[in-house]
Amino acid sequence: MSEAENSAFEALAHPTRRQILQDLKDGEQAAGEIAAWFTVSGPTISRHLRILRGAGLIVERRDANRIFYSLAGDRLALSIGDFLSTVCPEQIVLREVRKRRPSDGDPGGTGEHSAVPA
Repeated sequence: MSEAENSAFEALAHPTRRQILQDLKDGEQAAGEIAAWFTVSGPTISRHLRILRGAGLIVERRDANRIFYSLAGDRLALSIGDFLSTVCPEQIVLREVRKRRPSDGDPGGTGEHSAVPA
């Protein structure tokens, strides 16, 4: 597992950090607004935000004396997706099917797409 994947999984290990990510799915939030969602202290939330930022799962934007946080694009999906594709048998099958397909998505030039198991 890559260092980036390890970092993402370590960041996801704590339920407060998972909740922060869920809450940020609706868009950017100021640090104070994020802290207001929880009953723990502001410094504790700051530490969680620092860990999430260090893992590349969130980004920060400063505006005067306020700090805003938002999700870091597809970073979480890519990290977890890469890991799952190596350990999940269904994902391994899908990856092998994709490797065998011609780049135009038309196996054998028949004009049809092969069925991929769900």
